[in-house]
Amino acid sequence: AGAAALVQAFMPGEEGGAAIAGVLSGRVQPSGRLPVQIPRGHGGQPGTYLQPPLGADSQGISNLDPTPLFPFGYGTSYTRFEVGDLRIGEAEVATDGEFGVSVGVRNTGERAGEEVVQLYLHDVVAQVTRPVRQLTGFARVRLEPGASARVTFRVHADRTAFTGRDLRRIVEPGDIEVLVGTSAADLPCRGTVRLTGPARVVGHDRRLDTPVSVEQEGGEDAVQL
Repeated sequence: AGAAALVQAFMPGEEGGAAIAGVLSGRVQPSGRLPVQIPRGHGGQPGTYLQPPLGADSQGISNLDPTPLFPFGYGTSYTRFEVGDLRIGEAEVATDGEFGVSVGVRNTGERAGEEVVQLYLHDVVAQVTRPVRQLTGFARVRLEPGASARVTFRVHADRTAFTGRDLRRIVEPGDIEVLVGTSAADLPCRGTVRLTGPARVVGHDRRLDTPVSVEQEGGEDAVQL
């Protein structure tokens, strides 16, 4: 018996019919990921994945299940991937420094396909309420069956900046949880980096990107993104 499939097409346009037919027939290998999350119940609010801890666990405030039916970043294909072997280059880094994060990804299915490896950060303790996780980087990785690659992110401390109590955007020292996986709810790789030194005020010139490289297994040249 085959498993049921669901295809979400947001305003697909005049070419949408052929595109959806290609996915359903197997001619096209889907690799899209949800830019939103889908509520689990009819009465659920279309909340953001950037919700604070209370939004993820209502603690009896509401009788509605706040967990999404399909989370932010979710997507499937006609093959399978495994993400693991997390490596964090630096255990501690200054509030104006950067650190490396890498994971391995392998196509364990029988068809070529693309996986979107996603990096999230979580500020464990901050002076204001912070999201339980925040997308900080991602990479689309195409792999043949049985092939693997290593995805490496370079994360500047500026990517942890937030607006503090005095309404200035700061990078605050403390522990940052690093999470890597294939959606906001599927994050098998977890580690911690500690930011050290004084809190630092950042401006419009702060780093807003996360460079990433993908190195195919076998020593082939890395692809810089």
